[in-house]
Amino acid sequence: MSLETEPLPDPLAAPPPPVTAPLTLAPPRPGRFRDAGPRGRLVRLADRMDPGVRHAARRLVVVIVLLPLLLVLAREAPRLVQAPLLLGYGFTVLSVTIAMLFIAYSRYDDPSVRILHHRPRRLDRFPALPDVPRVSFLVAVKDEEEGIEECVRSMAGSDYPDLEVVVVDDASEDGTRAILGRLQNELPLKVLYLAENVGKKHALVKAAEQATGEVIAFTDSDCLLAPDALQRCVTALVHHPELGAVSGHARALNPDDSLLSRTQDVWYEGQFRVAKAAEATFGSVSCVSGPLAVFRRDAIYNYLPAWAGDRFLGGEFRFATDRQLTGYVLGQCWKGRKLKKQYSDSPFVKETDHPELPWRIGYVQSARVWTTVPARFRPFMRQQVRWKKSFIRNLFFTGTFMWRRGLGPAVLFYGHVLWVLCAPLMAVRHLVWAPYHGLWFLTGLYLAGIILKGTVWGLAFKVDNPGNTNWRCRPLMSLLSSLLLSWLLPYSLLTIRRGVWSRSQS
Repeated sequence: MSLETEPLPDPLAAPPPPVTAPLTLAPPRPGRFRDAGPRGRLVRLADRMDPGVRHAARRLVVVIVLLPLLLVLAREAPRLVQAPLLLGYGFTVLSVTIAMLFIAYSRYDDPSVRILHHRPRRLDRFPALPDVPRVSFLVAVKDEEEGIEECVRSMAGSDYPDLEVVVVDDASEDGTRAILGRLQNELPLKVLYLAENVGKKHALVKAAEQATGEVIAFTDSDCLLAPDALQRCVTALVHHPELGAVSGHARALNPDDSLLSRTQDVWYEGQFRVAKAAEATFGSVSCVSGPLAVFRRDAIYNYLPAWAGDRFLGGEFRFATDRQLTGYVLGQCWKGRKLKKQYSDSPFVKETDHPELPWRIGYVQSARVWTTVPARFRPFMRQQVRWKKSFIRNLFFTGTFMWRRGLGPAVLFYGHVLWVLCAPLMAVRHLVWAPYHGLWFLTGLYLAGIILKGTVWGLAFKVDNPGNTNWRCRPLMSLLSSLLLSWLLPYSLLTIRRGVWSRSQS
């Protein structure tokens, strides 16, 4: 069944109901993050259009904007037949970039603002949430005395009427425990103090044991949330019962610290606004990211012991992979029964056996959260190694079933996997083999293609953030990814058994 895309009701357009009236959750009035100026007026004009007209207009505008890149492809297509090895990689990368931009900007809708256009035929199989579900908001922390107070205050300060905040301290050795003790006396929150370090996943599962909400949300200990971020995510779940989880939209909290942090800020914007938006149009976001990850309890509760006890290549996989927890929601129709049988003695499985459902996973662009990114090179590289290890582990789980979720999700997922696997090979071919054989033109073409791709993503950032000049940093991230970070994949595979969770910026 395909429903028309209509704005959700706005409770702030009318006087508030009496305190004795039943409370219903509806999206907040667009305000803080609604663009001002000419672009903002265009967005508001689009909101008033008929849904069919709005979608057609968006597609037309996006095609017009992408027309220069389409002309480049059309021009090079005949030459591709003559020199497929020379032009094939660049042609493919540019084609995929154009496709992702088209999908993200022409098809994506924020599920906290509108009822989505593309929905499952059988919505009745998904149990509805209460109008205002109770939310358990969890965070695990270890040795974070510098930033944990701001994080916890932003969690407790969320504009949500029925909120339970649970903080678990994983045997911190600095002043973190004293700060949490003080906050516990000031704010409505629970704090669990672990006597021994158990790792982030186990710590979060212990927090989940205390959670009473129909919705379980996670954030990272170095993040700050907009006051309405959590409510927007829960609104999306309430109005779309087929959504088992949603991801918020993360940006860098410290973009002005260095050139590296500014570059990551622009990169984060693209990874969420373009990559996650494209996946969300198919209901198959492959990673509900840690800065703000919001799940229905019945979509993940039975699989928390499997997440905590995850093993890979014969050993415990200690990284708290957001991708893996997301995979349990995406693939439980094919993997769920076996996982629950494996952990049948766990209270998470014995107490309530939730049915395996074909959940969708979405992305809420308006749910803003800011995360501290590494401002120096060494912490940045350690972070990238952790992410590469998580990518490798998840490939052997989610990669076994993503093809079952349809053509669109499969193309996006396996296309990304292919690009990651090919990147180091392409770097060797263009930066080592080609110069060795005197093919400097091939090397120059490769570097020019990387810069072009980064510029295109940078211009997309500029469209969404008018006046922000940091878009010029995006080509640097493309160069880093292709020339340096791609080499981390084989290193991460060789060292995948080494695993500790730490957010140290030193």
